[in-house]
Amino acid sequence: MPTSRPRLCAGSLAALLTVAAVCAGDAVARVFPFGPYTRSVNDLGNQFVPFHARLWDLLHGNADGGLLLNWSSGYGTSFLPDLGTYLTSPFALLVGVFPRDRIDLAVYVVTILKMASAAALMTLFLLTLRGGRWWAAGALGASYALCGWSVAEASYNPMWLDGLVALPLLCLVAEWARTGRHRIAGPLLVAVVWAANFYTAYMATLGAGLVLAVRLFTERDDRRAVVRGLVRAVCTVGVGVGLAAPVLLPVYLGTKHAYPGWDRAFAPAAWPDVLARLLPATYSFFTPALFLGTGTLLLACALAFQRSVPGRERWAWAGLVAGVALSLQWEPTHLLWHAFATPNGSPYRQTFVLAGLVVIAAWVSVSYGWPGRRALLGGVAVLVLLAAGAGFSDLVTGWTYPLFGVGLVAAACALVLVGRGRRLAALAAVLLIGAQAGQAAASTAYFDRERLNRLDDYAPWGERQRTQAAVVAGADGWPGYRTDPGREQTTANDPLLVGGQGGAYYSSHTPDVLTRTMRALGGGWTSNGRAVQSLDNPVTDAVFSVGARVRGPRDPHQGAGRTGMGGTDDRPVTVSRAEVPPLVTVRGAGGPVPYGRSPYRNQERLLGSRVYTVPATALRTAAGGAVADKGADDYQVGRGAYTLTAACPAGTEAYLWSPDLFGRARLGDGPEVEFKGQLPARRAAMHHLGTVGKDGNVRVTLAPVRAGTVPHGAIGCLDRTRLSSAVAGLKRTGATAVHVTDHGVRAELPPGTTGTVVLAAPRIAGWSCQGRPADSYLGLVATPAPADGTAVDCAFRPPGLRAGAVAGAGALTVLVLGGAGLAYRRRRDAGAGRPGPDRAPLQAGTPEPVDA
Repeated sequence: MPTSRPRLCAGSLAALLTVAAVCAGDAVARVFPFGPYTRSVNDLGNQFVPFHARLWDLLHGNADGGLLLNWSSGYGTSFLPDLGTYLTSPFALLVGVFPRDRIDLAVYVVTILKMASAAALMTLFLLTLRGGRWWAAGALGASYALCGWSVAEASYNPMWLDGLVALPLLCLVAEWARTGRHRIAGPLLVAVVWAANFYTAYMATLGAGLVLAVRLFTERDDRRAVVRGLVRAVCTVGVGVGLAAPVLLPVYLGTKHAYPGWDRAFAPAAWPDVLARLLPATYSFFTPALFLGTGTLLLACALAFQRSVPGRERWAWAGLVAGVALSLQWEPTHLLWHAFATPNGSPYRQTFVLAGLVVIAAWVSVSYGWPGRRALLGGVAVLVLLAAGAGFSDLVTGWTYPLFGVGLVAAACALVLVGRGRRLAALAAVLLIGAQAGQAAASTAYFDRERLNRLDDYAPWGERQRTQAAVVAGADGWPGYRTDPGREQTTANDPLLVGGQGGAYYSSHTPDVLTRTMRALGGGWTSNGRAVQSLDNPVTDAVFSVGARVRGPRDPHQGAGRTGMGGTDDRPVTVSRAEVPPLVTVRGAGGPVPYGRSPYRNQERLLGSRVYTVPATALRTAAGGAVADKGADDYQVGRGAYTLTAACPAGTEAYLWSPDLFGRARLGDGPEVEFKGQLPARRAAMHHLGTVGKDGNVRVTLAPVRAGTVPHGAIGCLDRTRLSSAVAGLKRTGATAVHVTDHGVRAELPPGTTGTVVLAAPRIAGWSCQGRPADSYLGLVATPAPADGTAVDCAFRPPGLRAGAVAGAGALTVLVLGGAGLAYRRRRDAGAGRPGPDRAPLQAGTPEPVDA
């Protein structure tokens, strides 16, 4: 049985190795905070840094909105699902102790602490599972936290790392359930990990359940003990999940109301690619990142040949690892791992569970005694065969086999030396730990550079953000009007980062109604509709009460290398102001005409006035030839030069709407405008081109760099005089005062108001007005004007909050009653001289679990 001091030493070793390897790799790659580059989650920067900035604002009382409603993003979105997805980890609260302008450093520290905690917890579980050398447990715990999934994928998705922490923690809880210990602490820990990130907690729970099944199978408990252990485990998970229900149900329903994003069928990775990801210095987004370090893999491979391990246990653990590895590649089990829906992005998010099982198998192998010659030779042979199979993969790089070979030699030498006296054992420990740390650091640096090469990096908090935040703060007039931080952005969540109340928003919960409404109005997106962009347009600014708009230079970190559309941009940061209606306006009786194909006409429907001329267009090649159509409404274009012509009233403002265009456009001799459309993944936003000349001719030069389409109705010409008249009318009949809270809006209306009251916010699920579910006015919150009264109250409550609170209260009641029952039994048994229920006698041959 491990004593407290070895456990502490082992956990500390694992944590220190993890921190040292990650920081060393980041330093070599010159990744923040050790250099100018910052890992991005996609081509619009790390979206999760702004979410942590929002948490900082909430903790310090500076946020627009509260826990339920986020007024900063997407013109008003539900925040509780985002909170439950990205920010409910206990680690996230640490950002509050950092200065706000070092929020990216705070997120980096939180990321490292999660990885270090996962290493320490896995080490604790290994020593709870079986006794053994503390330094070997520490090295294996570090290899789990430094697995390829952790450093290559989860490190830029901080909420995924909650699953890395959850797996060993839930394995400990499962062990307690098997032995009847810590019956109150178990459900509380389940609640913490499920509330932190339910998605990876679900996967970790499946993994812990498999570990428990093997434990029950290998310990040879009697049937009644097995049944009792299973019942305790199910009850522990059930009560824990119930305690987390106030967060889980809003998160679950938030996904149901979200825009669907990708619709990708699962396709298993090629087996040579899967094998390649076991090795150092390989990378691919759509393969399982299984790198663990050669020493860990060698020990796991040696398990099948380790005769000192009882056969029942040896084959159970080896079979579990093999079965889970196969389950990653079979669609039915793939869907089971991912809650029956192929995820947007990597389809191997459960890889950390397999990594944990391999580490456990390696520990079982070494805890019964160091592998002998037969086991060592067998393990080396299996590992060499796996590495040879990886040679057929294009993922193998020039660094892969040298790093693998050095690690294999070091691990094999360590295992040969470890049983030959203290001095040689110390040398073996240095070899094993050094090889693990060196491979992990080198692979971390490689992963960093690969991500920077494949995706854009983004700038950490610096002069750009300071300037933008200062300008936004100086222009802010909320709730009298919105201030949009701008179309040129550092991340898709810039409003959370630099302030304001913009239209940009990225989340797994981006509302379907927001994405579809902005699409109808000519807005742009990335991430297949999950990252909605700000739309720089005076009509939509009037509709959404955007009275101040920040404009500035393009972020130099965005896209020049991969798109070929970079370049210098030295525009100053400026603010443009406009007269806009209030946040709450009134429209006439009768419903609006539904949206159609043209965003110009759709904007007019939402505004309530005709302000555009939408002329017929003609598209010609550079040589003057006609361009073929694609379907009934679009021209088909390829790479080259084209001329789009139309006629509009002189003095109007010309706009181009071409959502599938990837290239440049120019009106006459005016400035070039970039479009980055590639439907359905990327949608280019409508863009202002310039002013129509006195002759009324609109001649636009298009230079696509990829094949795409251009709509027949691509040109729209805005009459500013008509727009000003429309805005004046909406101001005259709109709310006389608007009061915004963390969970709703109260608007005072002119006496005698009739018609439909419209709130300039997307009609997401959860809005109610005047005590009844709110209506939708072309995607915005609406309600009939009150018959007798001059005020309208609209409130927002995230779907699932009430039901989750009821479920949480029920689970808490069960926990309290169960705790009272345990206390009563403990006092009764103490009086009778029997061990209490939390100190049940252990089965023969079972190591005593570690107290938590």
